[in-house]
Amino acid sequence: MDSVRQPRDLDRLSRAELDRLAAEIREFLIENVSRTGGHLGPNLGVVELTIALHRVFDSPRDALIWDVGHQAYVHKLLTGRQDFEKLRCVGGISGYPSRAESEHDIVENSHASTALSYADGVAKAFRLRGLTDRRVIGVIGDGALTGGMAWEALNNIAGGDLPVVIVVNDNERSYAPTIGGLANHLGTLRTTQGYERFLDWGKNTLARTPYVGGAIYETLHGMKKGLKDIVAPQGMFEDLGLKYIGPIDGHDVDAVESALRRAKAFGGPVIVHVLTRKGEGYEPARADEVHQLHQVNPQTNPETGLPFQVKGTSWTDVFAEEMLKIGNDRPDVVGITAAMLIPVGLHKFAQQYPDRIYDVGIAEQHAATCAAGLAFGGLHPVVAVYATFLNRAFDQVLMDCSLHKAGVTFVLDRAGITGPDGASHHGVWDLSILQVVPGIRVAVPRDAAQVRALVREATDIDDGPTVVRYSKGSVGPEIEAVDRVDGVDVLRRAAKPVHEADLLIIAMGPLAGAALSAAEELAAEGIEATVVDPRWVKPVNPALVDMARTHRAVVTVEDNGRVGGVGAAISQAMQDAGVLRPTKVLGVPTEFQAHDERPAILARLGLDAPGIAAAGRAVHALAVEPAELS
Repeated sequence: MDSVRQPRDLDRLSRAELDRLAAEIREFLIENVSRTGGHLGPNLGVVELTIALHRVFDSPRDALIWDVGHQAYVHKLLTGRQDFEKLRCVGGISGYPSRAESEHDIVENSHASTALSYADGVAKAFRLRGLTDRRVIGVIGDGALTGGMAWEALNNIAGGDLPVVIVVNDNERSYAPTIGGLANHLGTLRTTQGYERFLDWGKNTLARTPYVGGAIYETLHGMKKGLKDIVAPQGMFEDLGLKYIGPIDGHDVDAVESALRRAKAFGGPVIVHVLTRKGEGYEPARADEVHQLHQVNPQTNPETGLPFQVKGTSWTDVFAEEMLKIGNDRPDVVGITAAMLIPVGLHKFAQQYPDRIYDVGIAEQHAATCAAGLAFGGLHPVVAVYATFLNRAFDQVLMDCSLHKAGVTFVLDRAGITGPDGASHHGVWDLSILQVVPGIRVAVPRDAAQVRALVREATDIDDGPTVVRYSKGSVGPEIEAVDRVDGVDVLRRAAKPVHEADLLIIAMGPLAGAALSAAEELAAEGIEATVVDPRWVKPVNPALVDMARTHRAVVTVEDNGRVGGVGAAISQAMQDAGVLRPTKVLGVPTEFQAHDERPAILARLGLDAPGIAAAGRAVHALAVEPAELS
C-alpha cells in the first residue's frame, strides 16, 4: 500500500500484488477505523471494486461519484490520503468525500440517492463543453436505489446517450437489509446465470456446428429481449434504455475490471451490477448479522469488533423503550422508518409488532406522505428519522401532513450538533424549517424522563402533526423542574423578587444543563437568572412572554440555527406583545460546521456554560445601562 500514492500507481501492479494490496487495505482500515470510529463494514466491502474503478478510469479526469460517500475510504487511500490518524476528528480527513481535501472528490456526498443526479449533470456539462472523451461513473448501493431521486435520475440518464457508467454496488443492504420490490428484483438477478454468459456459450458452441451454427446464433441474438427475460430478468433496466452488465463478483478484481472496460467502451449509459459483501475479510463484521459493523465507535477492539468501554444509555435507547410501551398500550400506533430501523430505535417495536412497522427504504418523502395516509385510515404513525434527513421531506410535512391536519408524529434522532460525521449530518435545520409550518407542534426534551413524557404527549395529538427531537449519544442526568407554569418547566428561580429578576434564560432541551451551570456562574457575580425549559417550543408558549415581562433581559439557547429558529420566534412573540427587553438569541450560525466532537463545537459556538454566561453578562449590561442610540 505504501507504493500507491495516486491512482495510476495501480497500473503497474500484477494480479498477485493487487490481491496483496486489497489485504493490506483491509488490515489498515480495521486497525485505524477501530481506533477513530467510522464506517467500517461498507468500506471493507468495496476494496476490490474501488481498485478496479481506479485502474479502468482516470480520476479526476473521469468523474467518480460515490453514493453514499461513507464507502469512499478506500478511494481516499488510493488518491493519496493515507493519514487516517485523525479520521473524522478536528484537523483530520472527513468521513465522506470532501472537495476541500482532493480534486478526486467531485461532490461531498453523504445523503443517499443523489449520486446519479450529480452524474447526469456532470455528463451533460462535459458534453456541452466538448469533453467527449471523459466518462462519468456513479457508484450507488442497492439500498440507495430505493430512493425516488435515484429513479428520477435513471429516467433522465436513460433518455440520453451520455457516457454514464452506473455501478450498482449490491450487498443486499443499506444500513440494514434492503427491502422492497427493487431488492426482490436484484435478488432474482443474483440467482440467475445471466444472459451474457449464455450468449457467450452459445456463440462458442454453435460456431463449431457446420452450416447451421451461425444461423442459429444469429436467430438467438435476434431474440435478445425475450431470451433475456427468461435467462436473466434484467428487462427492468433495459426497458429504460440502459445497457446491463452483470451480475459480477465484486471481490474479483479481474472480473470487475473486465465489466468496467466493456462499460467504458460502450459510450452510452450502462449499468454494471456488482455483488459485494459488506464487511468482507473481517470475521467480526461478517458475523454481525444486524448491521455487519456498518459503523463502529471510537476505541473499538479490532480483534472482536466490540467497544472497549460500554457507553451509557442513549437518547435513542430511551425512545426505543418508550415506543414499545406505547405500542403495548395503543394498537393504533404504527412505526415508519426510512432504512434505519435500528439506528432510530424502532427495532424493539418491530420485533414485538412486525405487522405494525413499515420500512420504506431511503425514501423520506414517501414516508411522510404514507404516514398521512395511515392517519387518514385511522392509525397514528410515528415516523422516526435522523433530523438531517427531515429536510428532504419538507414539502410532504407541510402540504401532506400539516395542511390536512394529519395526526402524524415525527421523531427526529441525531438533532442538533452531531460531531464527527460533519456538515451534512448536523441536525441544525429542523427547528427553523418547521417554524414556517402552520399548525405543527414541536417538542424538545432535556433528559430521558422528558423523552418519555413528550413522545407520549405527541402521540396523543391527532388533529395535526407533532415533532419530538433529541440529540445523538448518551443522555445526561435527569434535571428536575422546581415548578411548571402553564406547561413551561422552571428549572431555577432567580433569587430576587418578581419584577426585579435580572435575567431569563430559555434553554431548549439538552442545553438546559449548560444553562443551569451558566446561571450559577452569573449568580456568583451578583446576576440572578431564572432558567426555564419550554418543553414544547412551537408554537411559542405565551407563558414565556409573561416570564420575559418580569425579567430585565432574556437569553434563548438552542442547538439549531439562529436564523428562523425558536429564539427568533420567541423574540418576535415578545415584540408582538410589547415586551421590549434586551434579548440575545444563541444558536448555530448560518454556516456549515466541520466535523469535530460535539462538546468542542458547542463550546466554539458559545453554546456551553461559559458561552451562555458571557451572553447573559452582556445582555444584562444592556438592561442595566442601556446604550445610547446613535
